[in-house]
Amino acid sequence: MPPAPQSRYSQIERNPKTGQDECPSYAVHYNRHLALGSPVVLMNGVGPSGGVPASLFRRWSQGFVFSEAERTALEQFEGGPCAVIAPVQAFLLKNILFNTEGSNWKDISEDEQRSVLCSTLSEILELACLNKTQAFHLATWPHAKTTDTALATEELGFERVHSIIQKWTLRSSAELKEAVLSLYDTWKNKFGVLLFLYSVILTKGIENIKNEIEDATEPLIDPVYGHGSQSLINLLMTGHGVSNVWDGDRECSGMMLRGIHQQANVGFLTLMESLRYCKVGSYLKSPKFPVWILGSETHLSVFFTKESQRELVTLFGFLGGEKLKVLLEMALVAPETPSEQARRVFQTFDPEDNGFIPDTLLEDVMKALDLVSDPDYVNLMKSKLDPEGLGIVLLSQFLLEFFPDQDSLIPDSFPVYHYNGLKQSNHNEKVSYVEGTALVLGFEDPMVRTDDTPVKRCLQTKWPYVELLWTTERSPSLN
Repeated sequence: MPPAPQSRYSQIERNPKTGQDECPSYAVHYNRHLALGSPVVLMNGVGPSGGVPASLFRRWSQGFVFSEAERTALEQFEGGPCAVIAPVQAFLLKNILFNTEGSNWKDISEDEQRSVLCSTLSEILELACLNKTQAFHLATWPHAKTTDTALATEELGFERVHSIIQKWTLRSSAELKEAVLSLYDTWKNKFGVLLFLYSVILTKGIENIKNEIEDATEPLIDPVYGHGSQSLINLLMTGHGVSNVWDGDRECSGMMLRGIHQQANVGFLTLMESLRYCKVGSYLKSPKFPVWILGSETHLSVFFTKESQRELVTLFGFLGGEKLKVLLEMALVAPETPSEQARRVFQTFDPEDNGFIPDTLLEDVMKALDLVSDPDYVNLMKSKLDPEGLGIVLLSQFLLEFFPDQDSLIPDSFPVYHYNGLKQSNHNEKVSYVEGTALVLGFEDPMVRTDDTPVKRCLQTKWPYVELLWTTERSPSLN
């Protein structure tokens, strides 16, 4: 075994036998021939020998490239890869805003770009890994640096690219992080987004993904239009490729439909909910950090906020210590309140979103919420909540009885930002954040009513009476 360098992945080592640059063999199990047939079938529903339109492959052939106009924003060249780029952007912002120190989060150096992008990619791969004892897999080129240079000047087709991809297997999180860092040039170059996606799929395991997807024949990427499925978005956001966005699992006609099982690091809101096509659960609506992926009919963008801690300290500073810390976090992301928890639990017994349940289920709901569930008390509540004897309990009446209006720690207004990676969707075709102010009033005020835009309708699925004041002449685009 050769002596270990200072950092095993700080630079790719030269193989003395082949004269080529390779990742250290004593740190990585190296598959010289990687059969990518199964991942490609899973992604597109077609085999690697053909069937993927050249235009679709071209649109997905891009790397993770930072905007020249906004040093913490990733660019998306064409429609399609937002299903990967937007989740990476959301995690990247979460890490820059809340995991690093520095007053100017928008102005970072090239070294900081390299560090935060690679740590973000590693984090998403770790989410996809089922357990700490499982190996991580990276899809890359046989000789990363020399291949990256060659690909920059060569126009490669679908079959040629997939014939030369190989796999690195890493046994620990530390090895993964160093390997991802060493491949920074690969992630930036032409096929970086696809290679990262393959890495996530291989790390998660193809059969594991199929077991989580509602319809195992559903491809992760639409083979005609190139849009990513909800399963793909969920896989990158949460590490689980489930097909739904509600909380927990639901049974429908004997089928178990899987949803989200815990609070996510970054959130998800969709215009489709405002059109009543779906309902996002609180695990995605109220994430751990105030960063949300926004979904339209065809595109993904990112909405986020970074509250001024100075203002919050002024507001809550008299409390000090742990209480201040908790209030700061609550003001930023507004974790699930008791009434929100009650709404979520009630809706698990109302899978069709009727807004009511049979009164026979009231006892089960009360038990699930650790409310008094003595039979006599439950019968008393049935009479009170259903005075007309219709045999149903309305959600609104249930919440009013057990969880009357509670004070919210969400600020009345806070600064917000919107990101859209497509150049053509930005002013002067320069990818940059649109800044604004969100007003969360808790009621409809005609005096501060703003234009009805897709972004606003999307955000109203979380804050029903939100109003948005942007610093630009036009509102940011969801598409």
